[in-house]
Amino acid sequence: MPANRDWSPLIRRMELLLRLKSFPVAFKLLEKTEDLARLPYLRRVSHKSTLCQLISLVRSFDWTVGADLDDFLYSMCPSIIGLTEVPELMRDGTFRSLVWTKTREDGKKYENSVPRLPAGKYRAVALAPLVYNPFDPDIVLFYANPAQMMLLVNALQFENYEVMRFSCVGESSCADVIARCYLEGKPSLSIPCYGERRYGHAQDDELAMAVPAGMMDKAWRGLEALYKRGIRYPISYAGADLDVTKGFPMAYFGLKQVEEIRGRDGRVLLGVTGGIASGKSTVARMLQELGAAVIDFDVLSRVAVEPGKEAWKDIVAFFGEQVLQEDKTLDRKKLSAIVFRDPEKRKKLEGFIHPRIYAEFAARVRELTQKDPRAVIQAVVPLLIEANLQPLFHKILVVSVPEEAQIRRLMERDGISQETARSILAAQLPLAEKEGYADYLVDNSGSIEETKRQVLAVWEKVKEFRKSRNDSAQASGR
Repeated sequence: MPANRDWSPLIRRMELLLRLKSFPVAFKLLEKTEDLARLPYLRRVSHKSTLCQLISLVRSFDWTVGADLDDFLYSMCPSIIGLTEVPELMRDGTFRSLVWTKTREDGKKYENSVPRLPAGKYRAVALAPLVYNPFDPDIVLFYANPAQMMLLVNALQFENYEVMRFSCVGESSCADVIARCYLEGKPSLSIPCYGERRYGHAQDDELAMAVPAGMMDKAWRGLEALYKRGIRYPISYAGADLDVTKGFPMAYFGLKQVEEIRGRDGRVLLGVTGGIASGKSTVARMLQELGAAVIDFDVLSRVAVEPGKEAWKDIVAFFGEQVLQEDKTLDRKKLSAIVFRDPEKRKKLEGFIHPRIYAEFAARVRELTQKDPRAVIQAVVPLLIEANLQPLFHKILVVSVPEEAQIRRLMERDGISQETARSILAAQLPLAEKEGYADYLVDNSGSIEETKRQVLAVWEKVKEFRKSRNDSAQASGR
C-alpha cells in the first residue's frame, strides 16, 4: 500500500509556511485489518488506547501506528470512525449523562448529534507522519494555534471561495474533525475536547483541522499565494496605538476614496497589468493611439522617490545611504537586490512608496477627468494584482504570454542568463493566476498585427462599457 506520490515537498513547505510544531498526520481507514501488516515501520500499541492517543504518537513521537476494533479502550472512538456500532448504553443517553449532561434525555440528544461514519465498511485505521510518504491518506490532520488555523482557512478559501462552517459537539471532538471531514468531503475544524487534551496531549492553544487529501494541493497553493501578498505566519503586529495607514493597500482606505477615483460620471478606469516582459507597454501604446489616456505607475514610482521627497527620506532612513548613487538618486538595482529575497524588507519599501504613488495617481485622475468626464484612463500597473489594487478600476486587462516567451524576452531585454530570468519569474505572481482577475485578456505571443486586432476588440468593449456608465449617470441625474 505505498504512496502514489511524493508528499514530502508539499508537507515540508506547508510546515515552513505555517511554522507547525508537530507533524501533519496522514489518516486512512482500511477495509481489511490485514492491510496494517503491509505498512512499513507500523507499530501496534500493546495496551488499549484512545484514538487521540494514537494521533499524539504520530504527531509527537514520529511513529506510524495502526489499530483495529480490539485495540481501542472503549467503543466511543471506534464507533465514530465506523469500526463498530454505537452500543445501547450510548444510544439511550446513559453514557453522556454520567458526566457531560444533566439528564439521560440530554445525553441522548448529545449522542444523536455526534457525526459518525456508518459501521460495516472499515475494519482498521492507520496513522503516520505524512512527510515520510507512508501511504496515500484519506484525510490529513493539522494541529495548530488559532492564528495558524486562520491562515490555513484563508489558504483553502483562496481558490473557489466558499464559507467554511465548523462545529463543536462538545466532548468527542474527533467526530467534529475526522468523521465530519469524511462525511462532507470538506475541511473540518473544531476545538479539541477535554479528552483529547487529557489523553491526546492537545495543547491549550491548539485547534484541530482535517483536510481531505484531495484538497492539500489547493491549501498549499493558497498559502504560497498569500505569502507573496504578505499574509504569513507569524503575524507581525502593526501596533494598536500607531497609524498603520502606510501598511495598507489603497483599496483598504475606504469606499470614499475608491469612489472618488472611480467617479460617478462616464469615465472608465482600465487597469493594465501582466507579467514582466509580457508587453504591457506595447498594448498601452496601442490603446493610447485609440484614445485612452495613460498613467504609468513605473513613472509615478520614479517621481515619488526623487531626492528630497518624503518617500526618498523614508527609504534612506531605513536602508541607509548605501542605496544612493553619487547624485543622491536611488540606486534602484542595489535596492532591488536587497528586497528581492527579503519579503519583510520589500513590504517595508512598498509601505514607503505606495501611498505616495496612490496620491499622485488620484491627482492625475482628477486632472484628466476635469478636462473630460468621459475619459478612458488606462493605468499601467505591473503589480496591480499583488498590491490588491483591483477595486480602483472598473475593468482589468491582463497582457499574457507563455512563460518561455517571457524568459526569452527578459534575457534579450536585460542581457541576463536563463537561470536569472527564471528566478525573477519565480518571485512573481504567475501569469496564469493574474489571468483569473482579467475582464479582458490580450495574448501578446503572436505578431504585432494579431495583438492589434485583440486590442481593438478590447477597445470596442471598453467603449460599450463607457456608454453604459454614461447612460446610467444621465439617468440618475449626475
